[in-house]
Amino acid sequence: MAAPSQVLAPRDTARFRPPRFGLGGSHLGNDLPGATADEAADDRADERAVATVDAAYQAGIRFFDTSPAYGASERRLGTALRRRPRGEFLVSTKVTGADPEESVRASSERLGLAVDLVFAQDESAYPALDRLRRDGVIKAVGAASDDWRELDRLVRDVELDCVLLTGRYGLLDQSAKPLLDRCVARAVSVIVAGVLTPQVLQVQTIQARRISAVCERYGVSLPQAALAFPTRHAAVTSVMIAASSPAEIRADAALVRQPVPEKLWKDPELLRLLSSN
Repeated sequence: MAAPSQVLAPRDTARFRPPRFGLGGSHLGNDLPGATADEAADDRADERAVATVDAAYQAGIRFFDTSPAYGASERRLGTALRRRPRGEFLVSTKVTGADPEESVRASSERLGLAVDLVFAQDESAYPALDRLRRDGVIKAVGAASDDWRELDRLVRDVELDCVLLTGRYGLLDQSAKPLLDRCVARAVSVIVAGVLTPQVLQVQTIQARRISAVCERYGVSLPQAALAFPTRHAAVTSVMIAASSPAEIRADAALVRQPVPEKLWKDPELLRLLSSN
């Protein structure tokens, strides 16, 4: 994945367009499996998280998402990214607590970096985030949810730059398409997360097996197709990939780099299977 030449588009000339793939930081705050709560275990967990971010960066990923709710994720992400040229990457986080401005300030302190994009889930946070955007403290404001209908309402009611949708738009479930269509009309960018579900990775359902069989005829694995599918919608600018180890993000990045033949997406059987989701 090539690094983008410009990760933030000017709001008065183009909609906000994050890089095509990002690393979700939900696993970066985790302890090591089976580790006891001691300083050495914390250090090893820190090292693994930093190595995961480094592996993502080396694979060309330039978009990194985190949250105060992800444990030590912000601190560990900042440790890895502070060694990198600041103009090369985009960092997003979430608002927590009753004071959005204080939440953003505290996140920036834990990261040791300015935050570019801030997601909220409570509509009451948006006036404060809009002030921070207008003052140049942050570059963009978004909404994050796994409820596409709630995001659809916010896109109607709030001046958003983007939304972060977890689930509900992928190979096995396109129920959020009305949201995506509205985002196209409102020039709001969509970031999709949660595409590598257990159903995709382990081909658990009848629908997954049928779609996988079609993909295999074109030399494409189901996870590879799942990563490529969302950005075929005009609203989707980015796909967020969660990873807990360097090996995991390298494997996912390798899938991203493998081209998916255009003729797969035109296969009549695949089109029929997708239309039934």
